[in-house]
Amino acid sequence: MLSPKQEESLSKFMSKILRHTPDQFGIKLDHEGYCHVHDLISAIKSENRWSDIGEAGIDQVVTNCPKKRYHMVNGYIRANYGHSAGRLDYKESIPPTTLYHGTNSKVVDKIITEGIKPMGRKYVHLSETLEFATLAGKRRGELVILEIDTVKSMANNVKFYIANNGVWLADFVPPQYFKKI
Repeated sequence: MLSPKQEESLSKFMSKILRHTPDQFGIKLDHEGYCHVHDLISAIKSENRWSDIGEAGIDQVVTNCPKKRYHMVNGYIRANYGHSAGRLDYKESIPPTTLYHGTNSKVVDKIITEGIKPMGRKYVHLSETLEFATLAGKRRGELVILEIDTVKSMANNVKFYIANNGVWLADFVPPQYFKKI
């Protein structure tokens, strides 16, 4: 069993492999971003500090990850909000009337001017709860939460896609549809 600190460290390493550099670790992702769990374990074991990792450790990370970053099914795993795999197709849906985006004070002025962009991601990540937006935004500096008015956004052709676990995606959110809270 992994300690909470080991669990967090392994989750970050899994994210690096599945979301950012699968090729570097010899991982071939399918068109939906999945690879076989045993392939991921082999890649993880390439780092000496993880030489003892097994499927139980992966299961622990998947189960306990507060951001619900991973999905496992029938021996395959993927990062839910992948970067490297092709752009996953999510179902366009009608979100709650308000969504939230967590960011930081260093970039908020630019976001307020230019809108919320995917940056290095395939989509803008939004959440149904302040808790999840806080988790996403606090990791890179002083937290700022933006509140998105989805009704006005959709009336002006902004599309929202349902991911999972209260996470919503958009291609872009123009600045007139959100405010700092």
